Amino acid sequence: MKNNIYTLAMLIVLSSCVDLDQTPISTIDKDDFYKSESDIRVALNGVYQSLTDGGMNAPWNDEIIFLGDLQSEYARRGTANSPAITEIGNFAITPTNAFVETAWNYRYKAINRANILIDMVENSDFLSEELRDNYVGSAKFLRALYYFDLVRYFGDVPLVLHDGEGEAEPRTSQDDVYRQIVEDLTIAENISESFASLSSEASSGAASGLLSKVFITWAQSDTEYSLTHQTELYQKAVEAADRVIASGKYDLIDKFIDNWSLDKKEGKELIFTVEHKFGVNRNITGHCVFSTGFDNNKLPVIAAVNNNLYYEFDKNDQRRDASVTLRLYDPSKDVEFIFERLRFRKYIDTLYMANESAPYISGQNTSSSVIRYADVLLVKAEAENEVNGPTDVAYEALNAVRQRAYYDPIANTQRQPSDGTPLLLAGLSKEEFRSAVQDERYREFVTEGNRWFDLKRWHILVKTIKSKVPSDDLKYQNITTRNYYLPIPDTQIDLNPNLIQNWGYAGETSGDPYSALGWE
Repeated sequence: MKNNIYTLAMLIVLSSCVDLDQTPISTIDKDDFYKSESDIRVALNGVYQSLTDGGMNAPWNDEIIFLGDLQSEYARRGTANSPAITEIGNFAITPTNAFVETAWNYRYKAINRANILIDMVENSDFLSEELRDNYVGSAKFLRALYYFDLVRYFGDVPLVLHDGEGEAEPRTSQDDVYRQIVEDLTIAENISESFASLSSEASSGAASGLLSKVFITWAQSDTEYSLTHQTELYQKAVEAADRVIASGKYDLIDKFIDNWSLDKKEGKELIFTVEHKFGVNRNITGHCVFSTGFDNNKLPVIAAVNNNLYYEFDKNDQRRDASVTLRLYDPSKDVEFIFERLRFRKYIDTLYMANESAPYISGQNTSSSVIRYADVLLVKAEAENEVNGPTDVAYEALNAVRQRAYYDPIANTQRQPSDGTPLLLAGLSKEEFRSAVQDERYREFVTEGNRWFDLKRWHILVKTIKSKVPSDDLKYQNITTRNYYLPIPDTQIDLNPNLIQNWGYAGETSGDPYSALGWE
């Protein structure tokens, strides 16, 4: 990062859904580059590329699923022989874990790419002001997304905003990192509507949607600033969500599973996605959740802890069989196959598997949903409740998600919960409403990389694992409050002694800072 050579491996990528007629470039001298808009577009594609850069361990190829869902109460390691996956699934992560290393390294590489682009474009004189703002806003959106992941994974992290900086930098406070994320996303909210036409491109709506998640996460982080400004942060989460809603661009779609359909990648619910294409930046989650195919003799790479999650869905909730399933139609044999252990459903494309000439297991062209409209609605409901209690505004947002969940798109009928509970919630206390939102998020975002982050920000990670996972499972036996954060990679501490390891990963047996905050 200290010299003028800016490495970009395979800049012709589809992660930004923009086809560029450019020759692959391995290195770019930044002082001789950035001479035209096409140069800038190539560089921006390089920032997008980092979302899926690095094969299996790439952030949105399946790293976010391993770290965000395998560290939950409903998923476990199946037949994977990877020590890194085993550590994650058993809450036994070490500072040498491969996913931990790449989670840090790939994001800082991406941040450096964004930093260079921002500095060079802001100083350019050949673009119109609008184009300059659009490119800078897009790079800042991506930089904010990468920093948001880092601060949630590791806590305090070095804040590096210019190429050549960062060497020997200590960890920056979470509050300062969040301030920078907010500043970047606020600028990205000004991206022109005409500049971003695809859900896999940074946009004003994506910036507002991500801001809503940033504000509610910051509000619950128990940092010095958040403890004294929590209500303000919750209110800003509501306001950011309202900007998404008021734009009129997004809505819930009737058929939940279509959010992962290969022929519906631009659905109106999708605010920001990562586009995947086999052979370029495939979605490896599609393989990991269905590596066995139609077979009960072994478990897939990402397996269910047990079948309890399936039965925690109401049978009239369309999200059940779209998220987890015990039966699937096998088109190659024209039979319905019954699984002994549930399969995570969203990334399984059984129709494609019927094609005997298919070169890969299903789901690897499936987009990853980073921000969906349902997420914005549930953030609004949660934050509004924390500020004002369960107001009509909060109920409207929460009940919209519930109504879609119980809508039957085949029969074009609004169904009701089969257990007799009301579809439209009302009359709840603040605490009951909070619990209702948490329950809804549990069912809405299975295998979308949200669950660990949710349990962390609600400060119920250990409590939930202990209540849901069988006591003979290593997940149950190993979980402690140290698992609220990942360890700083050993390789980074070796390079930079000013980085201090997170509590619990250097043999500490006392002084737990998380229990002291009341985290369970």
